[in-house]
Amino acid sequence: MASKGRPYRTFLIDGFEVLVGRGDRENDELTFRVDETRDLWLHVAGGIAGSHVVIKNPGGGQVPQAVIERAAGLAGWYSKARASSKVEVHYCHARDVRKPRGAPSGLVELTKHKRVRARPTSADSDDA
Repeated sequence: MASKGRPYRTFLIDGFEVLVGRGDRENDELTFRVDETRDLWLHVAGGIAGSHVVIKNPGGGQVPQAVIERAAGLAGWYSKARASSKVEVHYCHARDVRKPRGAPSGLVELTKHKRVRARPTSADSDDA
């Protein structure tokens, strides 16, 4: 889905709105201005460049594992690891994402996170 004029792409996965950053500055805007503390934040692990992904969670309840896995596939797809068969994706609540002082756009650190392995998958894929 196109999200004209916004710093992110928008997808709908099983009723959850999933936002995918478009670049370093846009990732910062998505991560620090758009998401809220109860949302989930995802990114491909290992220092691989890629989009920040946010699963909106307005109710604050448990996000189903299937939604996390599909969002992780999008994180892989919108990263330099797109051609990999599987990627490791870190995810956490948005409140656990910090911007180090003086860090360049797009660079963050996580105070705690979980991991999931996923196949990079576009939203247009039958698997998405």
